[in-house]
Amino acid sequence: MQMVPINTYDSPTIVLDLIYKLKVKDVMSPRPITADGDMTMGEIRILLKERGITGVPITEGSRLLGIVSMEDVMTSLDKGTVEEAAEKHMSTKLIVLEDDMPVFFAISYFDKYPYHRFPVLNSAHELVGIVTSRDITTRLLIEANRELERMERVQQPREEIGTGLLQKRFSVYRYDFENAGYASTEIKKLLKARSIPPHTARRIAIAAYELEMNLVIHSEGGALLFLIDNEKAVVEANDQGPGMENPEEAQQVGYTTASEWIRSLGFGAGLGLPNVRKVSDAFDLSSEPGKGTRVVATIHLSAKEEA
Repeated sequence: MQMVPINTYDSPTIVLDLIYKLKVKDVMSPRPITADGDMTMGEIRILLKERGITGVPITEGSRLLGIVSMEDVMTSLDKGTVEEAAEKHMSTKLIVLEDDMPVFFAISYFDKYPYHRFPVLNSAHELVGIVTSRDITTRLLIEANRELERMERVQQPREEIGTGLLQKRFSVYRYDFENAGYASTEIKKLLKARSIPPHTARRIAIAAYELEMNLVIHSEGGALLFLIDNEKAVVEANDQGPGMENPEEAQQVGYTTASEWIRSLGFGAGLGLPNVRKVSDAFDLSSEPGKGTRVVATIHLSAKEEA
């Protein structure tokens, strides 16, 4: 199995940032070499040798039919079937990636499946690229160096703690389902430490969790800000895009822009913003296409507890 030497437990923060920021289309090799299904296995063997590759997608136009690997060619040589069409010997049970998926998913695929490469399809199910582990590590090294140079010029924000006032900032990454819920869990700990009544704490925790998940699912990544003083708690989500065409519609129960594969994971049911609005004493949302979204939920601490 060809694994990517990166994990989400002990990798540097800068690498983790890139894993969740970059998409598969950012690291894939575009315009892959392909072959027709009526080419013989012998012709495929020559193609692989001349191009210096170990596998080739078999396509019909832009539609992916299967893959012929070097192992398939060697098996064909052993069986004396090199003059037969590739479509008879190609692998058709394929594991593919979508170009809009985060690099994190590609890394997990290399850990999970015993393949050296994965075809990449776009939203129209057209073949648009190929991803290898080398593609990923090479791009991550390049981007990590660029990010280090940028960080040297940027002063990082600091946590602000004052008398009777606590402010905390959490970075949230797109499609980081492994760590989704971390910020809201930490906020619950802060509420417990302040002995916030259970019903009020539950409302604050719901707002924090839903806004955190919105950042994970629908944004390009951003930050969750938490502020609490003696009168109120404020949960604020700021993201880096893509923004909303119709903010009012986005607050309706059941409305979602989540992709099919996100919904297949059990997320994106269209309940996030309605739930936040329901538990808030004050709710504000501002968004602009291409410029991100800001959501602020305020819960008063003086409200009476329900029985």
